Amino acid sequence: SFVARGRALLGAVALADTPRPEARAVVSRLRAMGIETALLTGDRRAAAEFVARAVGIGEVHAEVLPEGKSRVVDELRGTGHIVAMVGDGINDAPALARADLGIALGSGTDIAMETAGATLVRPDLRGVVVAVDLSRKTVRTIRQNLFWAFIYNVLGIPIAAGAMAAFGGPSLSPMIAAGAMALSSVFVVTNSLRLRGYRAPEVQ
Repeated sequence: SFVARGRALLGAVALADTPRPEARAVVSRLRAMGIETALLTGDRRAAAEFVARAVGIGEVHAEVLPEGKSRVVDELRGTGHIVAMVGDGINDAPALARADLGIALGSGTDIAMETAGATLVRPDLRGVVVAVDLSRKTVRTIRQNLFWAFIYNVLGIPIAAGAMAAFGGPSLSPMIAAGAMALSSVFVVTNSLRLRGYRAPEVQ
């Protein structure tokens, strides 16, 4: 912004957004979780690099138009990266749609929230860490359940069908077989219910 009196230029004022107070801690925590971070913005490069240094981001894509953001996301995906995009503006919507996971802030525009695959209820970047951490634990639980169910059925169904009796071993009562199958379901459900006790990681 330029300041003038009449036709005389008195000076210029540069304006810039300040990073969210939790941004640096969130970037640090994501890095500790093995996640690389990059800043993708339409702002001027000088302003973008200033913000990136302030929050600890090394990779900066500045002065990028909305379609350019989508192109950067596609390039990252093309190199084998799984890309999550966090944004809250109209200009972020195309990139949110192209990313493997689009995360919108609850304080963002309607189109960003509609395009993203997930929306943080609170406008707090620490929700990104919680979302990633909880999703990892959920996927781990699903894999445990699938492994247990597979092994249990591979071993249990032949026994229930009389495989042991065919070789002179004991036969399995249908009641016991039904109880064992119910026990498998109880184990899977109980293992899943452990997620109810999930505690979000502290980001400071």
